[in-house]
Amino acid sequence: MRHLMSPLDFSVEELDQLLDLANDIERNPEKYAHACDGKILATLFYEPSTRTRLSFESAMMHLGGKVLGFSSANSSSAAKGESVGDTIRTVSCFADIAAIRHPKEGAPLVASMVSSIPVVNAGDGGHQHPTQTLTDLLTIRSLKGRLDNFTIGLCGDLKFGRTVHSLIEALVRYPGVRFVLISPEELRVPDYIREDVLKASGHEFEEVIRLEDAIPDLDVLYMTRVQKERFFNEEDYVRMKDFYILDKEKMGLASPDMLVLHPLPRVNEISTEVDSDPRAVYFKQVQYGRYVREALILTLLEVKVC
Repeated sequence: MRHLMSPLDFSVEELDQLLDLANDIERNPEKYAHACDGKILATLFYEPSTRTRLSFESAMMHLGGKVLGFSSANSSSAAKGESVGDTIRTVSCFADIAAIRHPKEGAPLVASMVSSIPVVNAGDGGHQHPTQTLTDLLTIRSLKGRLDNFTIGLCGDLKFGRTVHSLIEALVRYPGVRFVLISPEELRVPDYIREDVLKASGHEFEEVIRLEDAIPDLDVLYMTRVQKERFFNEEDYVRMKDFYILDKEKMGLASPDMLVLHPLPRVNEISTEVDSDPRAVYFKQVQYGRYVREALILTLLEVKVC
């Protein structure tokens, strides 16, 4: 039995196989429509979510399975003080696989250690968001044709952004990826990402403040929102929230084939006028998220479709 806590839980070869499976699901949905008949997914979401929770549920339903779970801690026995370990032990009696989102870093890992069913980390605090990373990798590979030898700019909240941390850790395993880290001083990537991941891997990277300075050289721009829920101080959040806004004028500085990704939800960081630009692929990214979660469910449940 396998769990997914981090994108690094899969080797590069296994990741390629997973992404190949997701592409096949995209091309041949009817082939997989009953692959999980009789299977149940539990979505245990202690934090609010739209895309991640619904894409997990949609993925299982498109595979013919069923879904149960809760969408906030207040609607579960966590409100009564039940531990994550006891919750997953209970849910293991009802479901075949579980996806857990939790505000505390490491909570899904704790659950996986006592679970009798596969557990997927659907986001733990500011730490990891591996299925978003799988979505990002599938989006880039499907639209760029490769996961090596390109320049990616990561812009916005690089300190608390778990999607950014997971994506950097995944991409340093591919050769020739160059990173441009675009953030204000207060929201720079944590030291462990800079030292233990980027520098340790030998990949080229630079840290800049102005988006305008970086955008002409990018193959991919990964925008993120400043996350209000991660700030301890309302004043700091208000000061930082509109630091970057991607609009038509800035898009005019970019190359004709640059892709704009965003894990969503967005607030103000991408103007709606950018949505009609063919380089803006963040809603297509959402669609890829369903395919990759279908592939992940099949992989963890060891369901083979011929």
